[in-house]
Parts: sequence; C-alpha cells; structure tokens
Amino acid sequence: MRITRLYELIKGVIMTIEKTKATDTVSSGLTCNTKAGEAAQATGVYHIECRDKDGNLKWTAESKNLVVNVGLQYMAGSALTSVSQITTWYLGLYGAGASNTPAAGDTMASHAGWTEVTAYSNANRVTATLVTATTANPSVVTNTASPAVFNINGTTTVGGAFLTSENTKGGTTGTLFSAADFGSPGDRSVVNSDTLSVTYTFSLA
Repeated sequence: MRITRLYELIKGVIMTIEKTKATDTVSSGLTCNTKAGEAAQATGVYHIECRDKDGNLKWTAESKNLVVNVGLQYMAGSALTSVSQITTWYLGLYGAGASNTPAAGDTMASHAGWTEVTAYSNANRVTATLVTATTANPSVVTNTASPAVFNINGTTTVGGAFLTSENTKGGTTGTLFSAADFGSPGDRSVVNSDTLSVTYTFSLA
C-alpha cells in the first residue's frame, strides 16, 4: 500500500512539473560618428621699412597681425549677410600707449593699448592699394605692389600699424580691421624727413 502510494506521488510530480525557460535578447546599436567641419584661418603680416631723407634704409620691422573682433564680424557679415562691402581701406601708424599692444576688443573709438601717430605730412591716413584676392588656398590679398608711404614730419615713436576703413588722421570712426605691434626690439624712433613704407598681406585659408 505504501509502495503504491509513493509511486502515485512520484508520478504526479513528474507529470505536473514543467520547466520552461525562454530567453529573448534583442540588441541594437547605432554608432554615428559623422563629423563635417571646416576651419578658416585668417592671418596677416605688416612689413615696414624706414628710410632717411637720402633713401638709406634705417630699419625694418615685420609683425603678424591681430584681426580684431569687429574685423571678424565684418568678414562674416559681408560674406554671408547684407553687410555692405568696404571697398577702400587705409593704413595708419601707432605709438606707445598704456601697453602698446592691440587687443581683440579694440575699435577705432576705443583702443586703450595704443595711441595713433599722426606726425606725417600726408593729409590723411594712407590708402592701402590692395590687389584682387588670389583664388588659391590660401587666398591672399596684399598691397606689396604699391606700399603705403608715410612722410614723417616730426620726431616721434612708432610702435605698430593698423588697417581701417576711415582715412581721417586721428579719427575715431570707421571699422578697425587689424593691428600689429612691432616685435623685438620693439618701438622705433623716427625723425623729420624719414619715410615709412608699409605693406600688408592678408591670407585666408
């Protein structure tokens, strides 16, 4: 009797136990590493030669420029929006100021780091006669074929040069595009009858 009962219990357990194991694994992934980018680099160089009244070379200076914020804004705006193109640019000189160093936030109305030099007989800042930009990479525009000549009529110190859209000597209006401070050995002295020939070469790559 006990054996029969045990058999029935074992049989019932076997018949009623079901083991079901189902595993569904769904894995999906999207790796997107698409990167499109272009970097534009604006660089410029000022080159200045100083000659005495007899045409003898006294000194030269060459410095990389700083394209100031309003200059960058002008480039972007004139290229891609309705900002009017400035067709004539002018070169100016500056001397020692608080730090004699141009800053990104400089404008013609506010440039605490430098003071414009106006000790030359030219009636206005000198026109930068720039040639048509090249189509190569980098695209280059320059006035090397016709340097801007300043006829010095006093004793003063020259520390750098700048490019602006306004021709008035000492003027505080117009668009300041770029400026460059002389590198080592720094500021230079000029005297009456000296001439300064200034060239500016700007590249966009």
